Amino acid sequence: MWAQKLAGKASSQGVSLASSLQAQRSYSGRILGIDPSLRGTGLAIVDATGKQFSLVASRVLKNPPKLKNAECLGRIAQGISDALDAYACDAVAVEETIYVQNFRTAQILGAARGAAIAVPAMRGIPLFEYPPLRVKQSVAGFGRASKEQVAKQVQGLLNLANALGFDESDAAAVAICHALTQRSPI
Repeated sequence: MWAQKLAGKASSQGVSLASSLQAQRSYSGRILGIDPSLRGTGLAIVDATGKQFSLVASRVLKNPPKLKNAECLGRIAQGISDALDAYACDAVAVEETIYVQNFRTAQILGAARGAAIAVPAMRGIPLFEYPPLRVKQSVAGFGRASKEQVAKQVQGLLNLANALGFDESDAAAVAICHALTQRSPI
């Protein structure tokens, strides 16, 4: 079959078998993408069928500066709980913390991620974490893509009339990265 393919004579049976196997392996499901942050956690629920994606819902969990960190963490957990209650998600995908030189900032980001991860973990929903470079590479083709480039690519992948805000587009990008990375069992 490979010799035929290389010679440009691939049999229709071989092509349809390969297409059939790829279709079986493509990811299908509903994913909650999370871009955690103490003051503006992005959430996006994306339906994926193979390489076709649609946005079900998105929002930013905004926490005003006057709130104490503990209150913000509680609101993040509650917002994720509400999203999981409203939309039956098959998986949750979370962006890993970016490298930061400031210890205090790293602590705050880690706490926000903990609040975001705890809810699906307690519910037994499969949770996946992706580094920012991988997320950007998955949706924009370049690991150092700007937020604007990611938002524009997410807009195109989701077939949206307008680009989402950065927090929501980052969350949607994490969900799309998961769908492109994971495969359904054969």
